[in-house]
Amino acid sequence: MASYSSRVRADIARWLQAGLIDAAIADSLSRDVEANARKSLSFGSILAMMAALLFGAAILIFVAANWDAIPRLARVAALFAVILGGYVGGAVLKARDHAAIGEALWIVAAAAFGGSIALIGQMYHLSGDEASALVTWGAGTALAAVALRSNPLTVASVGIADAWLFLKGFDYYSRSEFPHAFVIMAIVLFAVSFWTRSQAARHLIILSVLFYLVLVTDHDTLQVAIPLVVVSALLFAASVFAPDPVDRVVQLGGRLPLHALLGFLTGLAMIQFELADESTYNSGFALASVIALAGIVAAIVLAGPESRGLRWLAYAGFAFELAIIYVVTLQSMLDTAGFFLAAAVLLGILAIVIIRVEKRMKGPDAKGATA
Repeated sequence: MASYSSRVRADIARWLQAGLIDAAIADSLSRDVEANARKSLSFGSILAMMAALLFGAAILIFVAANWDAIPRLARVAALFAVILGGYVGGAVLKARDHAAIGEALWIVAAAAFGGSIALIGQMYHLSGDEASALVTWGAGTALAAVALRSNPLTVASVGIADAWLFLKGFDYYSRSEFPHAFVIMAIVLFAVSFWTRSQAARHLIILSVLFYLVLVTDHDTLQVAIPLVVVSALLFAASVFAPDPVDRVVQLGGRLPLHALLGFLTGLAMIQFELADESTYNSGFALASVIALAGIVAAIVLAGPESRGLRWLAYAGFAFELAIIYVVTLQSMLDTAGFFLAAAVLLGILAIVIIRVEKRMKGPDAKGATA
């Protein structure tokens, strides 16, 4: 499939030939498309990035395998040479219009920095655990992202922060502390993403915050889930009724409604799981289910025509609601055969709803095309 910029260039040529625009306007439009076109990675660039990553991994493995045979000073020098060579070499290559390879070398340098923390810590018997090493690694990668204004390094630093949250979060049950410091990390990295122009990092941070909220609700589910539902609904409304001003602030490429719907459904799912254990017929659970279904319908009506991803998330949320409502309210009434029958009926209803909604979203042109 041709890229957006290629299709626009073809349209410009067709408009010029048809006399709809003159040569000056065609030239201005072509230059604007060229200036704003998203640079895509060629297959050769992808292979070069993979080769660079494998080369960096080979160096680290070689150093680790021959750790005892290499003199201590040579060990440290080799590790710092990989880091310095990756960052400096990447900067040189990017300045010479080899952005993909340059960014790959920066990732190699960041990976080498993480490996150096572990190897040097082992060599000098430094105290600490994996979580502390991840914090140091993530901070160094974030600083490099700021200094080099690198999109991939920003994403890598968010990934390292997520790894730290995963380790600390699932170790919560054996400790008395919870990794609330992740909130500070998320705020700092979100600010960094604007400087490095990393929209992907902002998307990942929002998903990471949702994961953090799910982890933190072990004992205070309703105190966290209800505000999450309310805030998500408000963000969804703001992004739908004032899309341009809101997107100028968050710069998510118009995808804030998708994240808001995910937060809304996540919060309601946590509420439903919390209330489902209290009673088979619980008015609170029923109310949460009604709000969830109403929210899904509102999301499809208000933002569905503009986003296929949002529609599919809404469909998935609708299917989840059907499943959880059945499990909580009908499971005790039906036997195994009845379960399969009910599941078949519900899936059939869901399929009919999706088909009808998709036809409506496509509009009259699609109907005419299919006729």
